[in-house]
Amino acid sequence: MTIQTLVSCVKQNTEEIASKMNLQTDAIVINQCDENSYREYTYLGHKICCYSFNERGVGLSRNNALLRATEDIILFSDEDIVYEDEYAQKVIAEFEKHPDMDFLLFNMDVEESRATYHTETETLVKWYNCGRYPTYSFAVRREKLHRNNITFSLLFGGGAKYSNGEDSIFIRDCLKKGMKIMAVPVTIGKEVPRPSTWFNGYNEKFFFDRGVLYAYLYGKLAKPLALRFLIKHRAIMFKKEYPITMKKAYFLMKQGMQHERSF
Repeated sequence: MTIQTLVSCVKQNTEEIASKMNLQTDAIVINQCDENSYREYTYLGHKICCYSFNERGVGLSRNNALLRATEDIILFSDEDIVYEDEYAQKVIAEFEKHPDMDFLLFNMDVEESRATYHTETETLVKWYNCGRYPTYSFAVRREKLHRNNITFSLLFGGGAKYSNGEDSIFIRDCLKKGMKIMAVPVTIGKEVPRPSTWFNGYNEKFFFDRGVLYAYLYGKLAKPLALRFLIKHRAIMFKKEYPITMKKAYFLMKQGMQHERSF
């Protein structure tokens, strides 16, 4: 079983990215910058293929890597991830342990304020709990994605029309194709803190875009699940520095839902 790390980054020095991230597999690096170029090099015996594109959008970046992927297991990643030693062996071991699984979600150590999940026991992922896992937790059997023609949304995520959610939509699309997904209690690296590429506070755009996402993910259940989301996170989202009330936030999310349904 072989593994390949697919890295999305913006305006990075591709010659340094492998050592910076402690890459220990073959890798495809998609660097969105102001030029179009290609280079490859070897790092610790692994082939690092670096594509620079004069374009923007995280979904586009991940799709560019995905369509070039060649190995059995692909691990999606970002420039701010630093992997533990032997992370590749951990990933392969989990797939060997779960031969019936197509898609595994791994833990990353992150700042508490950014943590959306931490898996402590093996958990099957279904439509109702797919909205909390970031793309850097994804490890997937490549052939399953290619056979099912699954790619990342170009409407959601950094650099796209709607702020975030491409990761959740990707999981949902995999589930719709019958792929089996499990979150496992195995940590393979850490996230180095940096400014968010899309989050500018709990403002009107945040809640409107979240409404659009919920309509995509949950359909008729979008409204009650949106209300649950607001109540669950009210202590964080409705502080004094963020002037939007819960009532206003719910109104904005419903506007986003209506907008999606008008497409």
